[in-house]
Amino acid sequence: MTTTLITGANKGLGYETARRLIEAGHSVWIGARDAERGQKAADELGATFVQLDVTDQASVDAAAATVAAAGGLDVLVNNAGVTGPQSKPAAELTGADFEGVYAVNVFGIVRAIHAFLPLLQASANPTIVNVTSGLGSFDSVHDANRIESKVVAPIYNSSKSAVTMLTVQYARALDGIKVNAADPGYTATDLNGNSGHQTLTEGTDAIVTLATLPVGGPTGTFIDRSGPAAF
Repeated sequence: MTTTLITGANKGLGYETARRLIEAGHSVWIGARDAERGQKAADELGATFVQLDVTDQASVDAAAATVAAAGGLDVLVNNAGVTGPQSKPAAELTGADFEGVYAVNVFGIVRAIHAFLPLLQASANPTIVNVTSGLGSFDSVHDANRIESKVVAPIYNSSKSAVTMLTVQYARALDGIKVNAADPGYTATDLNGNSGHQTLTEGTDAIVTLATLPVGGPTGTFIDRSGPAAF
């Protein structure tokens, strides 16, 4: 059985990804900062909860030790993410505003990959899925026909550009491990006040596709639910 860990999985895209992967036969770990919410989500889904705060390396390392003791890991889905300040004009944004978002969206991925890499290297089909966004795509934000071109969010958008580049670099550096990026698209979640036009199921299509790739599947790719996405 494929064992999968999803960060930030107590709600939204992470929760729906867990539901669908369990339905597909995966054994799923729900990673979440809040123990009460995480355990509740795991109980509802038939998953296993592990406390995991991606901004804290000690927490991530402890989660990796827990998963290792239970038998190992095949798939890591780096889903945890935050938007940061949304109402501040760009001229008022500070380094501290960026640091808080990057601590989760970017450095959190690095922490998780560092901690879980030994377990993935022992898997017969190791896979990493990084949840990014079309808002971080240079091509999409310059395309007047796409919604991404209408959104001005320096912190969040730049953090997702970093996630996509991290994906490509890890894919080149980690032999034998598939590392790919998924753009959920404009999906109704807490991050956007549930304003997205896609359902959670539609928003997790790309994530689930990448999390269920067979041995020999692609690496270093960036997709949305329609297929390859523009970098």
